[in-house]
Amino acid sequence: MDFGEILDRWERSQGKGQGDWRRGSQKKKDRKGSGKTPENSGGEISRLFSRWLETHEVHDKDAEDPAPRGQDSAAAKRRRLLARRPDAVIDLHGLSRDQAWTALENFFETSRQRGFVKLALIHGKGNHSQGEAVLKRTVREFIERCPFAGESGQGPAGGTGVTWVLLK
Repeated sequence: MDFGEILDRWERSQGKGQGDWRRGSQKKKDRKGSGKTPENSGGEISRLFSRWLETHEVHDKDAEDPAPRGQDSAAAKRRRLLARRPDAVIDLHGLSRDQAWTALENFFETSRQRGFVKLALIHGKGNHSQGEAVLKRTVREFIERCPFAGESGQGPAGGTGVTWVLLK
């Protein structure tokens, strides 16, 4: 018995006729006399499905424990960190390059002492800068040189005008 026949039986048990998808091929079978099947009750169809499930292994991915108890996988920790809101935010708008550098040094040191994990650095998009975005470049250079600055990127909130950083 193929899946199409099982589906036909189920439709008949529900009080529906055969599905449109089977009508063309069913007519050919009826002419041969091999396609007709007796009406079945819903109980028999349930037994057919149960028998199929017993013979075919069903794997429930949601029931699996991805990591040992009490431990998360590294990927799960990273996803949580990236989705986490920043612990502290600094807005560098209106500062010169040197002022921004000093502010970042103080901000990172204070954040590290307080045990913060994720920081947000608002530098703007550089719309009012002559040439390239000065503060954005300054923030990037600072992150590259800072010994306790880890992974960084530009978050969805603020777009390219905000950079987030994970502290090591």
